[in-house]
Amino acid sequence: MRAVLAGLRGGGRPRRKDKPLEYTLLLTATMCLLTFGAVMVFSASSSASLLDDGDSLFYLKKTLMFGAVGLVVMKILSVQRLENVRRLTGAFLIGAIALLLALKVIGTTPVNGAQRWIPLGPIQVQPSELAKVALLLYGASVLAERPRMTRDLRGMQPILLMATAVCGLVVLEPDLGTAMVTALSVAALLVAAGAKIRHLAMIAGAICLLVVVAVILEPYRMARLTSFLNPGADASGAGFQGQQAAIALGSGGIFGVGIGESVQKAFYLPEAHTDMIAAVIGEELGLLGMSLLVGLYMVLGYAGFRTAQKARDRYGRLLAAGLTAMILLQASINLFAVLGLAPLTGVTLPFVSYGNSSLIVTLASVGLLLNVANGGSARMAAGRRRLRVLDGGRAGTRAAPVRATAAGGGSRAGRDRSRRHGGARRAGPGRRRGAR
Repeated sequence: MRAVLAGLRGGGRPRRKDKPLEYTLLLTATMCLLTFGAVMVFSASSSASLLDDGDSLFYLKKTLMFGAVGLVVMKILSVQRLENVRRLTGAFLIGAIALLLALKVIGTTPVNGAQRWIPLGPIQVQPSELAKVALLLYGASVLAERPRMTRDLRGMQPILLMATAVCGLVVLEPDLGTAMVTALSVAALLVAAGAKIRHLAMIAGAICLLVVVAVILEPYRMARLTSFLNPGADASGAGFQGQQAAIALGSGGIFGVGIGESVQKAFYLPEAHTDMIAAVIGEELGLLGMSLLVGLYMVLGYAGFRTAQKARDRYGRLLAAGLTAMILLQASINLFAVLGLAPLTGVTLPFVSYGNSSLIVTLASVGLLLNVANGGSARMAAGRRRLRVLDGGRAGTRAAPVRATAAGGGSRAGRDRSRRHGGARRAGPGRRRGAR
């Protein structure tokens, strides 16, 4: 009411509360990355899509369509009460695991030996993208409810067992890259929850052992590891993609060859608009373009972790830390692979690579981050209800002193009667001295 009166006196509308800096940085970095990604998806896919489908705008149209859907989801989650999100976490996690189990039954025809998508009408859903976010929501909820469970490995068993089940199903697709992103994101969540270093080291050792076993069991993974260790050993086979990415980056130099002028994307570089889009960025925009890309991720990471620091409750703090770590880990793994600093994993670049499920899920994650940055709390509504019950609402809180004064008549005797049990204060030494 005061804001309305102040606005009327000032001759204008009342000012809305300014958004926190973290909110603005998150939104700005996200929109810049989306715009950057739409431009580069069109540039990286126009030649191939023109030859395959006769429509150079095919992938751009789908990116814009699913980007719009993702922005709607982001907006809804940014204003939704976090307690509602937390309440639906169990159902979301069960649904994601059910979709992972259904892949072998109703999944699409395997592509490059991997069966990762389920057709739902005109779209295809990638359950592993849903599962990694559902697992973080579950972990944040459990760790917020039981803070002491990170004291030992036995206490962390519920989260570790659930993470093992989800990552195991993802590896069976097979999709080792997404499983690694999921496992590392859960590890980052445990770090934010206060897990001890020695316990994290034991978990990391177990993860490394499982990764080694997974690499040994699949010949194509072993070939990728071998080509990473010795890129020139099989330049026309397993090392072909990495070699072409290096050529693209080297051709770009500092300023790049110009948007749309890449040669590698059209005839040499496989998966130019998905896994290898960073190589096209390096070729067309050079070192400056890659620096801009990395800078945007740094801004998003800074804003995300600052949001976690300033969160109003433990759940919001853990959720923001986990989701921010997930986005940055996925971006780092993709960029390291393109730059030749890590083996190829098939992980997409968040916001930038073409990928319908990945784009929507990542934007949904940003929506939750915006919610926390704007003061969202899973305990807000419960706290308000508790205050209403105890104090009778705002009006009851303000009226309480009036009722107490009325009951006591404003006198010392009345104040005494308003104390414990409503009885008068017993006579003491002070009263006897007063009587004298």
